[in-house]
Amino acid sequence: MTSRRGFSLALLAAPAAAQSNTATSEYLWEFGYTAQHAIDLAKAFPAAKFAWKPVPGVRSVGEVFVHLGAGNLMLLGKAAAPGTWPDVKEIHDWETTKATRDQAIELLVQSKAAVEKAYSGAGAADLAKKVDFFGKPATANAIYLRILAHTNEHLGQMIAYARMAGITPPWTKTE
Repeated sequence: MTSRRGFSLALLAAPAAAQSNTATSEYLWEFGYTAQHAIDLAKAFPAAKFAWKPVPGVRSVGEVFVHLGAGNLMLLGKAAAPGTWPDVKEIHDWETTKATRDQAIELLVQSKAAVEKAYSGAGAADLAKKVDFFGKPATANAIYLRILAHTNEHLGQMIAYARMAGITPPWTKTE
């Protein structure tokens, strides 16, 4: 009886492990795809356009790309990922001081790598960990989902900026 129960428990555990690996690879693929599009789009903007704003009172091209990269790093801190991450004030400062094309692109590349490394190293217990999200309870996994949503949100914004500036997103040239 004991061996049969042990065998049954092993069968139940196998799909959970496979599901976890599948969920991790799906998240990493989805995040990587979107984050790489943001990097490619930043590279498609000439340096002269990084200070451009479609209307007064909104972030410039460079400020949006810096906000995206720095914001995702800050969110890693909220997800309790190992490392030292910027806070909200630092992000606002970076948006106005690190908005050159090369700095923004490097920040996007670093951000993508940091999110991928942290998420791929996180186990089920890490993702289930209770964290504070600006005064509200959340799980680390919810913060990683926020990172994905944040990346998609600002990629969409930057596609609109690009179209308004006469720039074609590079990946649409082959689709």
